[in-house]
Amino acid sequence: MASSTLICDTQPWKELKAHAEEVKKTHLRDLLSDDERSQSMVVEFDGILLDYSRQQATLETREKLFKLAEVASLKQKISRMYNGEHINSTENRSVLHVALRAPRDAVIQSDGKNVVPDVWNVLDKIREFSERVRCGSWVGATGKELKDVVAVGIGGSFLGPLFVHTALQTDPEVIESARGRQLRFLANVDPIDVARNITGLNPETTLVVIVSKTFTTAETMLNARTLREWISSALGPSAVAKHMVAVSTNLTLVEKFGIDPNNAFAFWDWVGGRYSVCSAVGVLPLSLQYGFSVIEKFLKGASSIDQHMYSEPFERNLPVLLGLLSVWNVSFLGYPARAILPYSQALEKFAPHIQQVSMESNGKGVSIDGVPLPFEAGEIDFGEPGTNGQHSFYQLIHQGRIIPCDFIGVVKSQQPVYLRGEVVSNHDELMSNFFAQPDALAYGKTPEQLEKENVPPHLVPHKTFSGNRPSLSLLLPSLNAYNIGQLLAIYEHRIAVEGFVWGINSFDQWGVELGKSLATQVRKQLHASRTKGEPVQGFNFSTTAMLTRYLQASADVPADLPTRLPKI
Repeated sequence: MASSTLICDTQPWKELKAHAEEVKKTHLRDLLSDDERSQSMVVEFDGILLDYSRQQATLETREKLFKLAEVASLKQKISRMYNGEHINSTENRSVLHVALRAPRDAVIQSDGKNVVPDVWNVLDKIREFSERVRCGSWVGATGKELKDVVAVGIGGSFLGPLFVHTALQTDPEVIESARGRQLRFLANVDPIDVARNITGLNPETTLVVIVSKTFTTAETMLNARTLREWISSALGPSAVAKHMVAVSTNLTLVEKFGIDPNNAFAFWDWVGGRYSVCSAVGVLPLSLQYGFSVIEKFLKGASSIDQHMYSEPFERNLPVLLGLLSVWNVSFLGYPARAILPYSQALEKFAPHIQQVSMESNGKGVSIDGVPLPFEAGEIDFGEPGTNGQHSFYQLIHQGRIIPCDFIGVVKSQQPVYLRGEVVSNHDELMSNFFAQPDALAYGKTPEQLEKENVPPHLVPHKTFSGNRPSLSLLLPSLNAYNIGQLLAIYEHRIAVEGFVWGINSFDQWGVELGKSLATQVRKQLHASRTKGEPVQGFNFSTTAMLTRYLQASADVPADLPTRLPKI
């Protein structure tokens, strides 16, 4: 059982609180002048380089954070996760996304059973099915090959697979395997998202993958019924079995929907939605697009970090170091946000995915034992690829609020461009900014420097950069399927480390329930008002007024809804 003692009541926490006040007195300019310190804050694993020397931290800070990790039983909590113990105590579940990418001969237990054979049974089924579709032996109702895939899911069933797909699209190693194929993701219940996803697609060549563990998720199932209608209206109801498959555990509802249960791909309750990209949730649509052999490399990349996280000493452990530094920034230095800044357009969907993984995992106000936290936990995550972000929100990061930054760079571009006569290649131009921005944030620019440059006195305050703004840099050797898997796993485990130290449950998400519950009441009211003319009642004044205005302004919506699909 977890201890009911809050981490903030421990001696290492109190010592870090006092230590933080001392560190705040030292500018990053001075910290970075110590080469020995800087060198000791560079860690490498499997070609990935982490440099955290631009964090507002000393070697003493690091030692105190390791003591905090010790009193938080971090090592034991990591072991409990890998051993399949029910660390998600509020839902009484194991947390085993590491099993999703484990080698075939690995042994990972949940409730006394090795789950790895089950995982590989599903992976083998995905391999066989995706190869049949890709080679044309599985065809649609009219005999045409299925070249286009629409994956229907929301939250973790969408953001993770979309990130991986976007990152792979321009990888030269896999472009040929995806040629002539399309993969789209339908998540939002907004009919505009449906319209955008089916525009330009032919039902005859489209395969729909419905991702819903229970097959009851409201938004997903309404979108699924919409695409079922789109297929049925064009090809007849019997076509559904050839054009729709499922990632679900509810075989009864899958069959009732019209999908052959043999074409349902399982995953398990020890897989949280936001950690499910390595399950059939992501592996099935991605394998249909790129081929299973490509996605298997992605899984191997993630697995390499799983093994690193479990066995590497904390001093050289990438996820542990990153997680402890996040705790330091949030809980001791008082910086609640984090900017994720990948200097690679291929990673444009990385920040939105990590935003969900982080904020849904660690956006908690009570400990794992239900005790209200007297300190802030969780980070506000956002980000944009460089250099786009530089022309968007870097102004605030440089001269406004202090927001710790993660700079993510790649040594080899997926799509290098060289122009005769240019000083540097396009990728070198990009990476010039990757290397410059962390130093600009750390060092800043003083009034004295500006005066030496003869800047007019009235502009000196406006052009002064205070500096002392923390960041860290991750440099990847390339961005192939293997590296993408590594990057995903680094951040997944980093977020778990934060939660383990804060003493919260990073693997439930009760905060998403209340809004959905209230939406059910609104849905009933809209139906009653549309079909029976009943007045809006049972809500507060504001909601009543807004709902009434909405109903009045959309009175043209028919009470008895006919079938109508988007037209673009």
